[in-house]
Amino acid sequence: MQQLLHRGAAIMQHREEALGASWDDLKLFLACAKYKSFRNAAEELGLTSTTLMRRIDRLEESIGCKLFLRDQSGLTLSDEGTAMIADVTHMERHAFNVFRRASRSSNDTTGTVRVAVTEGPGNFWILPRLIDFQKTYRKITVDLRCAMEQADVARLESDIAIQLEPPTNPDLIVAKLGRLHIYPFVSKEYESLYGVPATLAELKNHRIIKQSAPQVDDGAYARVLGLQSLEGIVGIKTNSSVGVLYAVERGAGIGFLPTVSIALGAPLVAVDLGVSHHADLWLTYHKEFRTSERHKIVVDWLKKIFDARTYPCFRDEFIHPNALVPMMTAAREGFGLTGYVATTPT
Repeated sequence: MQQLLHRGAAIMQHREEALGASWDDLKLFLACAKYKSFRNAAEELGLTSTTLMRRIDRLEESIGCKLFLRDQSGLTLSDEGTAMIADVTHMERHAFNVFRRASRSSNDTTGTVRVAVTEGPGNFWILPRLIDFQKTYRKITVDLRCAMEQADVARLESDIAIQLEPPTNPDLIVAKLGRLHIYPFVSKEYESLYGVPATLAELKNHRIIKQSAPQVDDGAYARVLGLQSLEGIVGIKTNSSVGVLYAVERGAGIGFLPTVSIALGAPLVAVDLGVSHHADLWLTYHKEFRTSERHKIVVDWLKKIFDARTYPCFRDEFIHPNALVPMMTAAREGFGLTGYVATTPT
Protein backbone atom coordinates (compact mmCIF):
# COMPACT_ATOMS: atom_id res chain seq x y z
CA MET A 1 0.00 0.00 0.00
CA GLN A 2 2.81 2.38 0.95
CA GLN A 3 4.52 1.60 -2.37
CA LEU A 4 1.35 2.50 -4.31
CA LEU A 5 1.10 5.80 -2.44
CA HIS A 6 4.70 6.64 -3.29
CA ARG A 7 4.08 5.76 -6.93
CA GLY A 8 0.94 7.90 -7.01
CA ALA A 9 2.82 10.81 -5.44
CA ALA A 10 5.57 10.49 -8.05
CA ILE A 11 3.01 10.53 -10.89
CA MET A 12 1.30 13.60 -9.44
CA GLN A 13 4.64 15.38 -9.07
CA HIS A 14 5.50 14.62 -12.71
CA ARG A 15 2.11 15.95 -13.85
CA GLU A 16 2.63 19.14 -11.87
CA GLU A 17 6.05 19.60 -13.49
CA ALA A 18 4.52 19.02 -16.92
CA LEU A 19 1.85 21.62 -16.22
CA GLY A 20 4.67 24.01 -15.49
CA ALA A 21 5.99 23.69 -19.06
CA SER A 22 6.56 27.10 -20.61
CA TRP A 23 4.03 28.26 -23.22
CA ASP A 24 6.96 29.88 -25.02
CA ASP A 25 8.57 26.45 -25.32
CA LEU A 26 5.32 24.99 -26.67
CA LYS A 27 5.34 27.67 -29.39
CA LEU A 28 8.90 26.66 -30.25
CA PHE A 29 7.67 23.07 -30.52
CA LEU A 30 5.09 24.19 -33.10
CA ALA A 31 7.74 26.06 -35.08
CA CYS A 32 10.04 23.02 -35.17
CA ALA A 33 7.14 20.82 -36.28
CA LYS A 34 6.34 23.30 -39.06
CA TYR A 35 9.87 23.78 -40.43
CA LYS A 36 11.11 20.23 -39.69
CA SER A 37 14.55 21.62 -38.92
CA PHE A 38 16.17 23.30 -35.92
CA ARG A 39 18.16 25.57 -38.23
CA ASN A 40 15.19 26.72 -40.33
CA ALA A 41 12.96 27.19 -37.28
CA ALA A 42 15.71 29.09 -35.46
CA GLU A 43 16.20 31.46 -38.42
CA GLU A 44 12.47 32.18 -38.51
CA LEU A 45 12.32 32.73 -34.74
CA GLY A 46 15.46 34.84 -34.53
CA LEU A 47 17.22 32.35 -32.23
CA THR A 48 20.40 30.34 -32.52
CA SER A 49 20.04 26.64 -33.29
CA THR A 50 21.79 25.83 -30.01
CA THR A 51 19.30 27.87 -27.98
CA LEU A 52 16.35 26.31 -29.78
CA MET A 53 17.63 22.76 -29.26
CA ARG A 54 18.22 23.48 -25.56
CA ARG A 55 14.66 24.80 -25.18
CA ILE A 56 13.19 21.73 -26.89
CA ASP A 57 15.33 19.47 -24.69
CA ARG A 58 13.93 21.28 -21.65
CA LEU A 59 10.37 20.84 -22.91
CA GLU A 60 10.89 17.12 -23.55
CA GLU A 61 12.37 16.69 -20.08
CA SER A 62 9.47 18.59 -18.56
CA ILE A 63 6.76 16.44 -20.14
CA GLY A 64 8.75 13.22 -19.91
CA CYS A 65 8.84 12.12 -23.56
CA LYS A 66 10.64 12.68 -26.84
CA LEU A 67 8.72 14.90 -29.25
CA PHE A 68 11.01 14.60 -32.27
CA LEU A 69 13.08 11.94 -34.00
CA ARG A 70 16.29 13.65 -35.06
CA ASP A 71 18.53 12.61 -37.94
CA GLN A 72 20.57 14.19 -40.73
CA SER A 73 17.46 14.81 -42.84
CA GLY A 74 15.88 16.94 -40.11
CA LEU A 75 13.11 16.54 -37.56
CA THR A 76 10.21 14.07 -37.61
CA LEU A 77 7.47 14.09 -35.01
CA SER A 78 7.52 11.11 -32.67
CA ASP A 79 4.27 9.33 -31.82
CA GLU A 80 4.06 11.42 -28.65
CA GLY A 81 4.78 14.61 -30.63
CA THR A 82 2.10 13.73 -33.19
CA ALA A 83 -0.42 13.14 -30.41
CA MET A 84 0.50 16.44 -28.77
CA ILE A 85 0.58 18.78 -31.73
CA ALA A 86 -3.19 18.99 -32.23
CA ASP A 87 -3.69 20.02 -28.60
CA VAL A 88 -0.93 22.64 -28.69
CA THR A 89 -2.26 24.02 -31.99
CA HIS A 90 -5.70 24.26 -30.37
CA MET A 91 -4.17 26.12 -27.41
CA GLU A 92 -2.40 28.51 -29.78
CA ARG A 93 -5.58 29.20 -31.74
CA HIS A 94 -7.44 30.15 -28.56
CA ALA A 95 -4.54 32.32 -27.41
CA PHE A 96 -4.62 34.22 -30.71
CA ASN A 97 -8.39 34.67 -30.35
CA VAL A 98 -7.82 36.36 -26.99
CA PHE A 99 -5.48 38.90 -28.59
CA ARG A 100 -7.82 39.42 -31.54
CA ARG A 101 -10.75 40.14 -29.22
CA ALA A 102 -8.62 42.54 -27.19
CA SER A 103 -7.67 44.38 -30.39
CA ARG A 104 -11.26 44.47 -31.57
CA SER A 105 -12.64 45.70 -28.26
CA SER A 106 -10.47 48.84 -28.26
CA ASN A 107 -11.86 52.06 -29.80
CA ASP A 108 -13.20 50.40 -32.93
CA THR A 109 -12.66 53.19 -35.44
CA THR A 110 -9.25 54.12 -34.06
CA GLY A 111 -6.06 52.06 -34.20
CA THR A 112 -3.89 49.98 -36.46
CA VAL A 113 -4.91 47.47 -39.12
CA ARG A 114 -2.05 45.32 -40.43
CA VAL A 115 -2.27 44.38 -44.11
CA ALA A 116 0.12 41.92 -45.77
CA VAL A 117 0.28 41.79 -49.56
CA THR A 118 2.61 40.63 -52.30
CA GLU A 119 5.17 43.15 -53.54
CA GLY A 120 3.76 44.32 -56.86
CA PRO A 121 0.13 45.03 -55.87
CA GLY A 122 1.30 46.42 -52.54
CA ASN A 123 3.86 48.90 -53.87
CA PHE A 124 2.27 49.95 -57.14
CA TRP A 125 -1.47 49.66 -56.49
CA ILE A 126 -2.35 49.79 -52.79
CA LEU A 127 0.28 52.21 -51.49
CA PRO A 128 -0.56 55.13 -53.83
CA ARG A 129 -4.26 54.78 -52.94
CA LEU A 130 -3.46 54.50 -49.26
CA ILE A 131 -2.59 58.20 -49.26
CA ASP A 132 -6.19 59.16 -50.11
CA PHE A 133 -7.55 56.56 -47.67
CA GLN A 134 -5.55 58.15 -44.87
CA LYS A 135 -6.97 61.59 -45.66
CA THR A 136 -10.48 60.18 -45.10
CA TYR A 137 -9.78 57.86 -42.14
CA ARG A 138 -7.19 59.79 -40.19
CA LYS A 139 -7.60 57.71 -37.01
CA ILE A 140 -6.91 54.40 -38.73
CA THR A 141 -3.28 53.46 -39.29
CA VAL A 142 -2.77 50.90 -42.08
CA ASP A 143 0.45 49.01 -41.45
CA LEU A 144 1.22 47.78 -44.96
CA ARG A 145 3.70 44.92 -45.33
CA CYS A 146 4.76 44.26 -48.94
CA ALA A 147 6.61 40.94 -49.22
CA MET A 148 6.43 37.74 -51.20
CA GLU A 149 6.43 35.62 -48.03
CA GLN A 150 2.86 34.70 -47.16
CA ALA A 151 1.64 36.03 -43.81
CA ASP A 152 -0.33 33.60 -41.62
CA VAL A 153 -3.44 35.52 -40.59
CA ALA A 154 -4.56 32.75 -38.24
CA ARG A 155 -1.30 33.08 -36.28
CA LEU A 156 -1.60 36.88 -35.99
CA GLU A 157 1.22 37.60 -38.45
CA SER A 158 -1.22 40.04 -40.04
CA ASP A 159 -4.84 41.13 -39.61
CA ILE A 160 -5.65 41.03 -43.32
CA ALA A 161 -3.71 39.33 -46.11
CA ILE A 162 -3.83 39.55 -49.89
CA GLN A 163 -2.12 36.47 -51.29
CA LEU A 164 -1.81 34.33 -54.38
CA GLU A 165 -3.02 31.11 -52.74
CA PRO A 166 -6.38 30.76 -50.95
CA PRO A 167 -6.00 29.54 -47.33
CA THR A 168 -7.91 26.46 -46.16
CA ASN A 169 -8.24 27.34 -42.45
CA PRO A 170 -11.99 27.27 -41.61
CA ASP A 171 -11.51 30.13 -39.11
CA LEU A 172 -10.66 32.52 -41.96
CA ILE A 173 -12.94 34.48 -44.27
CA VAL A 174 -11.70 34.26 -47.86
CA ALA A 175 -12.81 36.30 -50.88
CA LYS A 176 -11.41 36.46 -54.39
CA LEU A 177 -10.21 40.03 -54.88
CA GLY A 178 -9.28 39.95 -58.55
CA ARG A 179 -7.01 38.39 -61.14
CA LEU A 180 -3.53 39.45 -62.24
CA HIS A 181 -2.86 38.77 -65.91
CA ILE A 182 0.84 38.16 -66.51
CA TYR A 183 2.29 39.10 -69.90
CA PRO A 184 5.78 39.46 -71.42
CA PHE A 185 7.17 43.00 -71.70
CA VAL A 186 10.38 44.74 -72.74
CA SER A 187 11.48 48.35 -72.55
CA LYS A 188 11.21 50.62 -75.58
CA GLU A 189 15.01 50.90 -75.58
CA TYR A 190 15.35 47.11 -75.68
CA GLU A 191 12.93 46.92 -78.61
CA SER A 192 14.93 49.54 -80.49
CA LEU A 193 18.26 47.78 -79.90
CA TYR A 194 17.34 44.10 -80.20
CA GLY A 195 13.79 43.89 -81.50
CA VAL A 196 11.30 41.50 -79.94
CA PRO A 197 10.66 37.82 -80.64
CA ALA A 198 7.65 37.20 -82.86
CA THR A 199 7.49 33.49 -82.02
CA LEU A 200 8.50 31.22 -79.17
CA ALA A 201 11.23 29.77 -81.41
CA GLU A 202 12.89 33.22 -81.53
CA LEU A 203 12.92 33.47 -77.76
CA LYS A 204 16.27 31.66 -77.56
CA ASN A 205 17.91 34.77 -79.00
CA HIS A 206 16.72 36.87 -76.04
CA ARG A 207 17.02 36.78 -72.26
CA ILE A 208 14.30 36.45 -69.65
CA ILE A 209 14.15 38.22 -66.28
CA LYS A 210 12.79 35.52 -63.96
CA GLN A 211 11.27 35.90 -60.53
CA SER A 212 11.79 33.07 -58.04
CA ALA A 213 9.97 33.72 -54.79
CA PRO A 214 7.40 32.31 -52.35
CA GLN A 215 3.88 32.17 -53.83
CA VAL A 216 5.35 32.26 -57.37
CA ASP A 217 4.88 29.09 -59.43
CA ASP A 218 8.49 28.42 -60.38
CA GLY A 219 7.54 26.02 -63.16
CA ALA A 220 5.03 28.39 -64.77
CA TYR A 221 7.62 30.09 -67.00
CA ALA A 222 8.67 26.94 -68.83
CA ARG A 223 5.13 25.54 -68.83
CA VAL A 224 3.54 28.68 -70.30
CA LEU A 225 6.30 28.96 -72.90
CA GLY A 226 6.01 25.27 -73.77
CA LEU A 227 9.69 24.63 -73.05
CA GLN A 228 11.36 21.73 -71.27
CA SER A 229 13.91 24.03 -69.66
CA LEU A 230 14.80 27.70 -69.41
CA GLU A 231 18.53 26.95 -69.42
CA GLY A 232 20.42 29.48 -71.51
CA ILE A 233 17.45 31.84 -71.68
CA VAL A 234 17.32 33.31 -68.17
CA GLY A 235 19.58 36.34 -67.86
CA ILE A 236 18.66 37.54 -64.36
CA LYS A 237 16.87 35.81 -61.49
CA THR A 238 15.48 37.79 -58.57
CA ASN A 239 13.07 37.20 -55.69
CA SER A 240 11.59 40.69 -56.11
CA SER A 241 8.72 41.65 -58.44
CA VAL A 242 9.86 45.26 -58.11
CA GLY A 243 13.31 44.05 -59.20
CA VAL A 244 11.83 42.42 -62.30
CA LEU A 245 10.11 45.67 -63.28
CA TYR A 246 13.30 47.65 -62.72
CA ALA A 247 15.43 45.22 -64.75
CA VAL A 248 12.95 45.16 -67.64
CA GLU A 249 12.67 48.94 -67.61
CA ARG A 250 16.48 49.23 -67.80
CA GLY A 251 16.56 47.00 -70.89
CA ALA A 252 17.92 43.80 -69.30
CA GLY A 253 15.53 41.51 -71.16
CA ILE A 254 11.99 40.19 -71.31
CA GLY A 255 10.03 40.16 -68.07
CA PHE A 256 6.64 38.71 -67.20
CA LEU A 257 4.66 41.40 -65.42
CA PRO A 258 1.01 42.10 -64.56
CA THR A 259 -0.75 43.89 -67.42
CA VAL A 260 -1.69 46.66 -65.01
CA SER A 261 1.96 47.77 -65.20
CA ILE A 262 1.54 49.24 -68.67
CA ALA A 263 -1.98 50.44 -67.95
CA LEU A 264 -0.58 52.68 -65.20
CA GLY A 265 1.99 54.23 -67.48
CA ALA A 266 5.12 52.11 -67.19
CA PRO A 267 7.18 52.77 -70.39
CA LEU A 268 7.03 49.17 -71.60
CA VAL A 269 6.22 47.32 -74.82
CA ALA A 270 4.03 44.21 -74.79
CA VAL A 271 5.63 41.19 -76.48
CA ASP A 272 3.00 39.19 -78.36
CA LEU A 273 4.14 35.57 -78.21
CA GLY A 274 0.66 34.11 -78.02
CA VAL A 275 1.11 33.23 -74.33
CA SER A 276 -0.14 34.67 -71.06
CA HIS A 277 -0.53 33.56 -67.48
CA HIS A 278 -2.73 34.60 -64.58
CA ALA A 279 -2.69 34.54 -60.80
CA ASP A 280 -5.70 35.18 -58.60
CA LEU A 281 -5.53 37.51 -55.62
CA TRP A 282 -7.25 36.30 -52.45
CA LEU A 283 -8.25 38.53 -49.57
CA THR A 284 -8.40 36.81 -46.19
CA TYR A 285 -8.95 37.78 -42.57
CA HIS A 286 -10.03 36.06 -39.36
CA LYS A 287 -13.75 35.77 -38.68
CA GLU A 288 -13.17 37.43 -35.29
CA PHE A 289 -12.68 40.72 -37.17
CA ARG A 290 -16.14 40.67 -38.80
CA THR A 291 -17.49 42.91 -36.02
CA SER A 292 -14.46 45.23 -35.90
CA GLU A 293 -15.46 48.53 -37.50
CA ARG A 294 -11.98 49.64 -38.54
CA HIS A 295 -11.18 46.23 -40.04
CA LYS A 296 -14.45 46.29 -41.98
CA ILE A 297 -13.59 49.75 -43.30
CA VAL A 298 -10.21 48.54 -44.58
CA VAL A 299 -11.66 45.33 -46.05
CA ASP A 300 -14.38 47.26 -47.90
CA TRP A 301 -11.80 49.77 -49.16
CA LEU A 302 -9.54 47.00 -50.47
CA LYS A 303 -12.44 45.38 -52.29
CA LYS A 304 -13.31 48.75 -53.83
CA ILE A 305 -9.83 49.49 -55.19
CA PHE A 306 -9.64 46.03 -56.80
CA ASP A 307 -13.17 46.14 -58.22
CA ALA A 308 -12.92 44.82 -61.78
CA ARG A 309 -15.93 46.89 -62.86
CA THR A 310 -13.88 50.04 -62.28
CA TYR A 311 -10.44 48.56 -62.98
CA PRO A 312 -10.73 46.09 -65.91
CA CYS A 313 -7.15 44.92 -65.48
CA PHE A 314 -8.47 42.72 -62.62
CA ARG A 315 -11.20 41.02 -64.67
CA ASP A 316 -11.12 37.25 -65.05
CA GLU A 317 -10.98 37.53 -68.84
CA PHE A 318 -7.73 38.58 -70.45
CA ILE A 319 -7.53 42.05 -72.05
CA HIS A 320 -4.49 42.88 -74.15
CA PRO A 321 -2.24 45.43 -72.39
CA ASN A 322 -2.54 47.94 -75.25
CA ALA A 323 -6.34 47.81 -75.02
CA LEU A 324 -6.18 48.38 -71.26
CA VAL A 325 -4.54 51.79 -71.47
CA PRO A 326 -7.60 53.78 -72.60
CA MET A 327 -9.82 51.72 -70.27
CA MET A 328 -7.88 52.61 -67.14
CA THR A 329 -8.57 56.34 -66.86
CA ALA A 330 -10.23 55.89 -63.47
CA ALA A 331 -7.21 54.01 -62.17
CA ARG A 332 -4.94 56.99 -62.89
CA GLU A 333 -7.05 59.69 -61.27
CA GLY A 334 -5.38 61.37 -58.35
CA PHE A 335 -1.86 60.33 -59.36
CA GLY A 336 -0.82 63.24 -61.51
CA LEU A 337 0.00 62.02 -65.02
CA THR A 338 0.23 58.31 -64.19
CA GLY A 339 -0.04 55.87 -61.32
CA TYR A 340 3.45 54.61 -62.01
CA VAL A 341 6.56 55.92 -60.27
CA ALA A 342 9.49 55.62 -62.69
CA THR A 343 12.54 53.82 -61.37
CA THR A 344 14.95 54.76 -64.14
CA PRO A 345 17.51 57.34 -63.00
CA THR A 346 17.38 60.62 -64.93
